[in-house]
Order: sequence, then C-alpha cells, then structure tokens
Amino acid sequence: MDPKVWRVELNDGHFIPVLGFGTYAPNEVPKSKAVEATKLAIDAGFRHIDCAHFYNNEKEVGLAIRSKIEDGTVKREDIFCTSKLWSTSLQPQLVRPALERSLKNLQLDYVDLYIIHFPVAVKPGEEHLPQDEKGKIIFDTVDLCATWEAMEKCKDAGLTKSIGVSNFNRRQLEMILNKPGLKHKPMCNQVECHPYLNQSKLLDFCKSKDIVLVAYSALGTQREHWIDQSSPVLLDDPVLCAMAKKYEKTPALIALRYQLQRGVVVLAKSYSEKRIKENVQVMKSLQSEELVLNLNIIIK
Repeated sequence: MDPKVWRVELNDGHFIPVLGFGTYAPNEVPKSKAVEATKLAIDAGFRHIDCAHFYNNEKEVGLAIRSKIEDGTVKREDIFCTSKLWSTSLQPQLVRPALERSLKNLQLDYVDLYIIHFPVAVKPGEEHLPQDEKGKIIFDTVDLCATWEAMEKCKDAGLTKSIGVSNFNRRQLEMILNKPGLKHKPMCNQVECHPYLNQSKLLDFCKSKDIVLVAYSALGTQREHWIDQSSPVLLDDPVLCAMAKKYEKTPALIALRYQLQRGVVVLAKSYSEKRIKENVQVMKSLQSEELVLNLNIIIK
C-alpha cells in the first residue's frame, strides 16, 4: 500500500497511517515472537506500529524496527511508532522518564505518538499492577491535567511528535480540552471499538473536536480469562460471515474495512504470518456503501 495515501492528518499537522499493527500479546506468548511478528508486519506493508510499556516487549519490537531499517526495507521516517504512558507513571515528574525508558527500549530518538494508556493512576513503582495484602490494586491520586502538561513538555522537547490519550470517555476528554492554558489538545483517543462496541457517540464527539479515534480490539475482544467466555465471538457473527463470503474476503477484513469507512484509524493484532498478510489487504477496494449498510445491522 502507498503509506502517503492511506493516512489521516492529526490536529498538530502530523499524519497517522489508518492501519496499524498491534504488538500486544498474552504473557504466555514468548517475547521473542514480537520480533518475528513485527518484522513480518513491516515486510507485509504495515508502517504504523502500536507499542506500550505495559506490553513488556518494547525491546523486541525495537529490535525488529531497527532490523528493518538496517536492511533497507524502511527508513525511520517511514515508520509511525506509538508508545503509551502506563498508569504507574501518571505523576507529572514521572512522565518524561517513562517516555525516555520506552525510547531506550525501542532504540529510537523519538516516537511519533505518545499516549496516556489509561485515565487511572496506580501506585508508582516497577509492578504494573501493584496490589495490597488482600490482592486489591493500589490506586494513586493524580491530576490528569498536570499529567497532560508533562505530556505537552515531551512533545515540545521533541521526544514525541504527537500526544494523545487512550480509554478516555467524553468527560475526561473535556477535562483536558477545557484545561486553562492548554497548549496541545489530544491528537487521538485509542479505545476498544468493533461492530459489537461501535463507540458511535464517542466517535462523533471526537470528530467534532478534531480528535482521531483509534480502534483497538477491532476484531473483537481478546478472549482473556476475565472475559465472559460465553459472549459471542465477533468473527463468527453470521452477518459478518455472510458479507465475507459475498465479497470473497475474510470476516476480519470486513470488520477492519468497516472502521476505515467510518473515519476510524484501526489496529490489527496478530502474530500469525498468514493473518498479518491478510489483514494488510484491507487497503484494497471493497464496495463501501453496501458494506456499511449491512454492518449497521450488527450494531443496532
């Protein structure tokens, strides 16, 4: 795909590719798999790589990006790399050190996008989810507006080109947007979004504020242990499967294309070479009007 065509402009003038490769994997997946999968994604045509400190594999993702730069497949400016500020580092004085740690792990001088992973702070420290003696998470108190000011300073320092948020609702976005002395408003809001959770109201709000919505779990919620295992599997949905058959595409491609046609930047996560190569085919043409019409049946 032509990366200059399949991208949208952020409100600070930078551009984000509309299709991204998600690097999250459950703990049971060896971290070395992130190196292989990220290389495969770049070779397949992905230029937007979505990372996070919480994923605990930024070193591996960085090795893959560095390898593809060194072998001439891409240049640094071809890659749009996102990382995320974890909840243990929402205190303003911890923001820049957290970003610098991610940059070191990724072997990069800057990231293209740095976002607040969750609008909830937990106790600072090395444990991602610190717990008390009863097994309950130890939360922290933080002013997210102060956190945002520290994010703005990271952008001004050139450590990240753009800044944004993740898992924010409308009220939390408005809190940042209405902050006195706001210098840079959020460029994006990354949230779970798929035909069973289409986020239509949040999408409309973000569009009205020139904030790009980025969809994770676009192929359905990860079947982790905390998810009700009896809940429906998106890619098995009969409407989705019928459309996939009609257009001679996979259900995943229909679900991904649906997001693109709504103006949503979409992340596709897979460690399977076959699926990685399939997912990037979403950039090829489909009959858009009928696709959106039929998918609306699912989400009503």
